[in-house]
Amino acid sequence: MPDPVDLRDLALAIAREVVPELRRRAGDVNVSATKSTATDLVTEVDCWAEEYIVARILDARPDDAVLAEEGAGVAGTSGVRWLVDPIDGTTNFVYKHPGFSVSIGIEVDNRPVAGVVIDPLLGDEFCAAHGQGTTRNGRPVWVNSVTDPAAALVATGFGYDPERRRQQAEALVTILPQVRDVRRVGGAALDLASVSCGRVDAYFEWGLSPWDCSAGSVLVTEAGGVITLFRTTASSSVSPVMVTEEEVSTNWPDDLIMLATNRDLTTPLTELLLEAGTLSGP
Repeated sequence: MPDPVDLRDLALAIAREVVPELRRRAGDVNVSATKSTATDLVTEVDCWAEEYIVARILDARPDDAVLAEEGAGVAGTSGVRWLVDPIDGTTNFVYKHPGFSVSIGIEVDNRPVAGVVIDPLLGDEFCAAHGQGTTRNGRPVWVNSVTDPAAALVATGFGYDPERRRQQAEALVTILPQVRDVRRVGGAALDLASVSCGRVDAYFEWGLSPWDCSAGSVLVTEAGGVITLFRTTASSSVSPVMVTEEEVSTNWPDDLIMLATNRDLTTPLTELLLEAGTLSGP
């Protein structure tokens, strides 16, 4: 198996190369297109950064597969797959609002083994490799040890579809009174990085794509946290359907829900999400 440390270090080197341009162009860019809805933005810098990152990956490792947000898809033969989000949190990038990042995750045989997330504005570099822990700017970090949901600072995100947003807002009516507070940064990769270093105690979101969370999931698990994946159910009265990262790697479902937190909070927060209807289908 390729060394996860080598893969992590290559991802970090490549991500660092695009950061100066992202920092320079933040807030000074035109929206070039929208995707799923009018709120799902794409800029020419997203496209440039993706092309650059993918080219660098394939130059270094031509037999690897690549899946990237803005459309780049390359089939590989090595068993290694790179998942690239060149700018996670594009709306924040357009407004030069903190909360966007470069995210590069790596899987080997459908298992996440390494990840890098860089915040261009704050300069934070989050890195992880299987069995090596998670670092923020070179220093080890760990998830928080909060055990009571009432004392937990919880991050979440909202989808682009108006009906899904309505359902997510309704779920918060149940969740918000039962936790310390809720934060909405606007980028899944940095939300997961924040769990890994204790800036928040938990994160959940419905409707993520694989490039949104590949790197961040490794950050969380290597920092001592737990990633739980659910498929939505037909009714909030039944148990949530849990799936593994390996199961969804090759067939990513649109209704996937991710919960990232520490081991002690996983069960009570799962119960809270079930109560709120978050684990129920539309």
